Amino acid sequence: MNLKRMQRIALFWLLLCCGISVLWGYFLERGSSIGELDFKGVYYDARCLLQHGDPYKEGEPLRVYQAEGGRLQPSLEGLWQVLKLDVYLPTTNILIAPFAMLPWKLALLLWMSLTVGTLVLAAFLMWNFGASYAPVISGCLICFILANSEILFASGNTAGVVVSLCVVAVWCFVRDRFVIAGILCLAISLAIKPHDAGFVWLYFLLAGGVCRKRALQTLLVTVALALFIILWLAPIAPHWMQEWQSNLSVISAHGGINDPSPTSTSGRNGGMVIDLQSTISAFRDDPRIYNPESYLVCGSLLLVWAVRALRSRFSQRGAWLALAAAVPLTLLVTYHRPYDAKLLLLTVPACAMLWREGRPIRWFALIVTAAGIISTSDIPLTILLVLTKDVHMPTAGWPGQLLTVLLTRPIPLILLTMGIFYLWIYLRHDPAQCYTGKSEGELMAPIAAKMA
Repeated sequence: MNLKRMQRIALFWLLLCCGISVLWGYFLERGSSIGELDFKGVYYDARCLLQHGDPYKEGEPLRVYQAEGGRLQPSLEGLWQVLKLDVYLPTTNILIAPFAMLPWKLALLLWMSLTVGTLVLAAFLMWNFGASYAPVISGCLICFILANSEILFASGNTAGVVVSLCVVAVWCFVRDRFVIAGILCLAISLAIKPHDAGFVWLYFLLAGGVCRKRALQTLLVTVALALFIILWLAPIAPHWMQEWQSNLSVISAHGGINDPSPTSTSGRNGGMVIDLQSTISAFRDDPRIYNPESYLVCGSLLLVWAVRALRSRFSQRGAWLALAAAVPLTLLVTYHRPYDAKLLLLTVPACAMLWREGRPIRWFALIVTAAGIISTSDIPLTILLVLTKDVHMPTAGWPGQLLTVLLTRPIPLILLTMGIFYLWIYLRHDPAQCYTGKSEGELMAPIAAKMA
């Protein structure tokens, strides 16, 4: 089997698995009164701005929605909250404004096409690297991610594009190919969801050399995008900063949609919050407790990671190990949901490399990587929620609380285990081990020969 045939087969399976999610997501969207909720929110935020309205003023995007024939019913509380309070950064409008100029149905079609295209491209690039070491394992892990993206496609959340662009940028920087495209992709990703791409960007800044140059170039483009949108927004909404902070406070308050505690309105569904706060809050439902404890745990691990990255010599192996450690900690340190966990695509190359090395540790690498991917995937998560729907959080006694957390909120603990494991491997990595300089064809040739 030659290299090109392997790539065609891989692309077929990636498209098939993504197609399953798109089709299932379509039926979820059609069967729900609030389908494409997240995209509808950013679409009308940007449309409000295009009409010289203040998208951060409470109710303004909702006014635009209703003026264009949109209806609100008692069952549409989620849509009402999304349209009432804009919590996205102003730079989100850079990506959404071209879509907001179009009618809703056409904008939705193009947005979903962009989401599918970028996600498949990101998945193929990760397989492209992982297949150099373990093509079957890499393919299975990536296909599982793609086949479990129904909620992402049903909601139209910007995470689909943001995460995909971040992954594409990493491939460009590590391979040192299509660098300009990589800079633009990472800049857009940072501008829209810095809590997804921030630590990925930080790694390249700490890695030094040409990687630091790429990170600084990315920062320059991001700042330029931010200045452009702020100059556009400021005359229309001079108090947007205070309004944005107020909106964030409302949705993050106890019982709000972004509240990580058990009282959250989204605490027990497929869009649940998966940061470390959601686990600690099960023991002490007090943000003065669970926020500092989460920052202490994740901050300590990230500090060790940052020092190691700063002192290490760049190599492809080191880069993938560093990113595999950073991604789970990124998801834990602050607000994230399962669709943000598609960022775990960046852990597949590290898992494939450890598997190829043949040491016993490869089994643990496969187990923790698979556990992180499976636990944040839509179908397994839905099954877990159905099985534990009648389990109630005990108010006293830490043994019962711990058991309940393991049953109902295992994701943060799995991600923490995954982050600690890859951080340990990264700390043991030999910084003198550099990229061999082999071409893609040379790396893939032995694998292709075995599969012939």
